[in-house]
Amino acid sequence: MTTSDPQAPQLARLAGLIADETRASCLLALLDGRAWTATELARHAGVAVSTVSEHLSKLVAGGLLTQERQGRHRYVRLADARIAQLVEDLAAQVNPGEVVRPRSLRESSAGAAMARGRTCYDHLAGRLGIAVTDALTLRGLLRQDTGFALTDAGVRWFDTAGIGLRRTGRRPLARGCLDWTERRPHLAGVAGAAFCRHALDAGWCARIGSGRAVKVTPSGERVLGELLGIEAGALR
Repeated sequence: MTTSDPQAPQLARLAGLIADETRASCLLALLDGRAWTATELARHAGVAVSTVSEHLSKLVAGGLLTQERQGRHRYVRLADARIAQLVEDLAAQVNPGEVVRPRSLRESSAGAAMARGRTCYDHLAGRLGIAVTDALTLRGLLRQDTGFALTDAGVRWFDTAGIGLRRTGRRPLARGCLDWTERRPHLAGVAGAAFCRHALDAGWCARIGSGRAVKVTPSGERVLGELLGIEAGALR
């Protein structure tokens, strides 16, 4: 059987790379934007290191991951923001009713923490990401009516807040990313990445453990209240 569309074979190969539970688990874990070792990913996915190493090699060969070696260790990360967007967009299509219920209190607590706040590659997601996005929109700093776009006032706000917007390459200044827990778009793009980076560096937010979950610190609650009028209750 042949096809007249030259993109069909490539699309089928891409779908095949993701259509494996272990590889999907690795891709979701790497949405935290950091580099992981095969050992760390094996522990996360609940499989042997030899098994996950084989899967990672396929993802690297397929262009979804990049790798670098430091001594005996091989580190992998998502290839770029486009891959992160692809994974997050696919995760957002999962029917909430089909998601497996947590099997323990620990899993339940971890899931609740992810829903409250997490990193989505290099920007904030969950209720925290939505709260920031809504606050920026309410104040006329971000527009969502014709796609995501920072207003002139929004660009000035980022500068006044000391959040540098590193506009390099073709990445959009602002982009909506569909949140898979909130089912609404949160801020991504250059502005989303800059806000997340600054929030972590300035201590407004802190990572919980080694995963993607983040929490707002007491100082972060105060600053986000002052800068964006976000009530502390919306951040907990």
